[in-house]
Amino acid sequence: MGVQNSSEASLDEKAVVAAAERALSDIARVRQEVAKVIFGQESVVEQTMLAVLSGGHALLVGVPGLAKTKLVATLGTVLGLSASRIQFTPDLMPSDILGSEVMDQDENGKRSFRFVPGPIFTQLLMADEINRASPRTQSALLQAMQEYHVTVAGARNDLPKPFHVLATQNPLEQEGTYPLPEAQLDRFLLQVDVHYPELAAERQILLETTGVSEAQAGAAISADRLIEIQTLIRQMPVSEKVLDAILSLVRSARPGNGVASTDRHVAWGPGPRAGQAMMLCARARALYDGRLAPSVDDVLALAEPVLQHRMALTFGARAEGMSVRDVIADLVRQAGG
Repeated sequence: MGVQNSSEASLDEKAVVAAAERALSDIARVRQEVAKVIFGQESVVEQTMLAVLSGGHALLVGVPGLAKTKLVATLGTVLGLSASRIQFTPDLMPSDILGSEVMDQDENGKRSFRFVPGPIFTQLLMADEINRASPRTQSALLQAMQEYHVTVAGARNDLPKPFHVLATQNPLEQEGTYPLPEAQLDRFLLQVDVHYPELAAERQILLETTGVSEAQAGAAISADRLIEIQTLIRQMPVSEKVLDAILSLVRSARPGNGVASTDRHVAWGPGPRAGQAMMLCARARALYDGRLAPSVDDVLALAEPVLQHRMALTFGARAEGMSVRDVIADLVRQAGG
């Protein structure tokens, strides 16, 4: 195998920088289009975008009326993706999501089965109130999220590329819901907490959305361009310092790793998938902010959305009124100090 000379290396580096600069311009256009429709909620838009740019799925948790559904619909338009929405209910069946086989009969009387694809065959799937569906239906979605194909009547059916699930969950009304199993929660790259808007943003919402016409977002990039940006993000360099920070933070959230507060408060912690999510999202966050490489600050900023749905507290910690966010905030303070 030949050794790459310095001129070839510099050409490669120049090509990566040029590709990153084009991606920065595209992402800026995406942000501009989303801002026409979604007012305030910068952290929510950023974290949801990071999940998509990293090629993963996101779980949006917030009370009704905070524009979660509108954000997903807007992203589908702006990113040039085909989008569909499923309203999850207790009586929803796997076939309502995946599709089913129907029997056709031709003019000669010959009968055959034909697969009719369900709403999951899209590039951006809005799974509204995901915890209202039964475990059987949730497991059907789980295979699609992890393996990017579904099996119906023993036949494999590949999903479109790219494929992203943006699910919503109401944290308040838990009657008649089916809590998501830990294995499915782990499939979500990020958990995005959607809070009430700031005063200025809420004022703008009232003014902009109660008139005769509303602003509309337009397409900023195409699905193929999104795939190119996702590939570029995986090629971005990560320094040893950032890698060590990711490993240190993820491992410190697990009991039995020498962190006294974690041993006392955490029943079980994040697995290696949390580190993978952190690596991808830290790169995506750097590019989203106009930088060509992630920093330790990116890791610390992503601690809560990456870790909070991958940890569980002990009974004693819950009895003391602690939350997972309190534990993560303490770990971030220790890492930052």
